[in-house]
Amino acid sequence: MTNAKKRVLAVDDDASVCEFYEHALRLGGYDVECAPSAAKARDALAKRRPDIILMDIMMPDQDGISFTRELRADAKTSDIPIIVVSGLADAGTLNDALLFGAVDYMVKPIELDALKGKIERTFAALERRKKTP
Repeated sequence: MTNAKKRVLAVDDDASVCEFYEHALRLGGYDVECAPSAAKARDALAKRRPDIILMDIMMPDQDGISFTRELRADAKTSDIPIIVVSGLADAGTLNDALLFGAVDYMVKPIELDALKGKIERTFAALERRKKTP
């Protein structure tokens, strides 16, 4: 499956994580945009629709779980897959992320091959769903 034109919106307030996404995922053929807050992510979503969102949980303006829930409730963004990527590894946080609409969850520090694998599996699942009547 080609990922040459897949757009990734990364929502994370840590500049080093954004740099990692921008460099590592661009090398993998993705078009990456990083937003340091939920407010900036809303601006980015209003301009261009991503194919997938990587969502941090702990951010200054709004936590990633409530922002995920907000995106799921909006018809314009409800079908965009969201992978939560967080430093929080507890079962309650994982459960909340999946309960409120994330398709997958990763714990920081991020292992690039694992992240790429999760992104590709998410896209493959979407393709299978499109082909199933």
